[in-house]
Amino acid sequence: MKKEFLFMALATVALVGCKQPGGGGDEPQTDMPEWYYTGGKLGTTTNTSSMTFRQPTPATEEAGLGTMFAQGDQIAEKPFVTNETGRQHGLGPVYVRSSCQHCHPNYSHGTSVPEGTYDAENVGNGTLLVVINPQTQAYVPWLAGMPQLFGAAPFKAPLDPNQITVSWKNATDEHGNKFADGETYELRYPEVTMPNTAVYVYNQGYRDPDGLLETEGYEVKLENTIGVYGSGLLDAIPDQDIIDQYAKEAADGKLKNGLNPAFWDGGFQTSGYYKNDLKWGPKRFTYALTRGPIMDAAGANAIWNITNVTRSDRKYHYLDLNGTIYAQYASKDPKVQEAFGTEEEIYKYLTSKELPAEMSDNEFTQVMVWHRGLAVPAARNVTDEKVLKGKELFSQIGCDYCHRPSWTTGPDEVRDPNNFPVTAKMPRYPNQKIWPYTDMIQHKLCMENDIRTGWCRTTPLWGRGLHKKATGDAYEARMHDTRARNVIEAIMWHGYSSESDAYWPTQQFYKLNKEDRDAVVAFINAI
Repeated sequence: MKKEFLFMALATVALVGCKQPGGGGDEPQTDMPEWYYTGGKLGTTTNTSSMTFRQPTPATEEAGLGTMFAQGDQIAEKPFVTNETGRQHGLGPVYVRSSCQHCHPNYSHGTSVPEGTYDAENVGNGTLLVVINPQTQAYVPWLAGMPQLFGAAPFKAPLDPNQITVSWKNATDEHGNKFADGETYELRYPEVTMPNTAVYVYNQGYRDPDGLLETEGYEVKLENTIGVYGSGLLDAIPDQDIIDQYAKEAADGKLKNGLNPAFWDGGFQTSGYYKNDLKWGPKRFTYALTRGPIMDAAGANAIWNITNVTRSDRKYHYLDLNGTIYAQYASKDPKVQEAFGTEEEIYKYLTSKELPAEMSDNEFTQVMVWHRGLAVPAARNVTDEKVLKGKELFSQIGCDYCHRPSWTTGPDEVRDPNNFPVTAKMPRYPNQKIWPYTDMIQHKLCMENDIRTGWCRTTPLWGRGLHKKATGDAYEARMHDTRARNVIEAIMWHGYSSESDAYWPTQQFYKLNKEDRDAVVAFINAI
């Protein structure tokens, strides 16, 4: 049972899905270098306006999927509501956000988090909370991996975001945050404060067997969402090419921390948190490389667990890591009982594995056509001398080791571990040379207040220079928690610690003169 409740009204943003690759009325470019087409001819849009990340790929339109793409875009853009029937119904009983746009403004990565209260209701704040046991780095059992911050009446939010604050702390590296020529830069990182009174089940009487809730001994980190564009192209990279990349990096000894042994130990691990079922290929999505292929990856997962809208292949609710703690304490809440029913009825509803599907198969198909069909923007200023110089320097100083410039897609056979009957309708990108600037592997940067476990997939750089234009954000919001406000800060965080895998190339960047540093920045912003 879900009470009728509209969480938030969003202004409809018109889809600028004109004929590709011009999209938005631009004319296709001629005589451009191959790296101009970041997603290959089938995956690139030349529309680099504020709507750049919303464009369908040429492959999507050529396959006659433009209408389905637009329908999926509408589902992703608009908020879900808690109605039991009607368009985009089924939000809740608890949820992280009510729409894709809340975390992915204009389908870019999330915006930077301001100092002070964690503003979860702000459209564009795609920075999620990560609550962990600091000794084990595991998620706490009494919250979900992506903790829900809202509840649909009569249910209460597992976390009260109004009690959570974010403070930005300054950091100083071995250079005193100053280049040899006197130019300075700043480094900052977030610290999150979350009292145990923000946790619903604690207020209802739950006590953590490890004592983390009582002592507030848990740790809270931030993880920003990444742009959803181009995911279909990454999905099309051949499995063997990724396996070969792992073998190469494992053998050449260039990484100070090697490869994550929980993920790769002479081959992919087949058990544990990082296990890879190679029937479906190596995992390639999320910072922790926990998802893949795309039909079972972050987007397919998020349209369910962020909103808690059920579908035919997921007829259950996303509640907490344990699976039953929230249900136990919500079912005993007198106010919930008053509005919903008996303790047994509430618990059965929250823990049922056979709930009615609230999103239809057709709607999910539309969402996945949209998700797999999002283009990447063409590189900008590809004939500019400054950008070309930066491209050369990017390689010379070693940035292209982890930020591998290009891959070539294979036959692109869409796969789905869940066997959802939609794969035949997906857009495809066979035999395309693409330029995402990632090796698809985790590395360690050893930063202050680092990402959970310290291991993080190399984030693709394509399109990142258009974030401010697409979102109106004051900063570029780079790195996993938006700590870097611009490219310089992002680069220098890579070498903050001498134990970082990227320490050597960062030091080479530090030694460049200002003209050359500016050229590298111009190149990174152009791709």
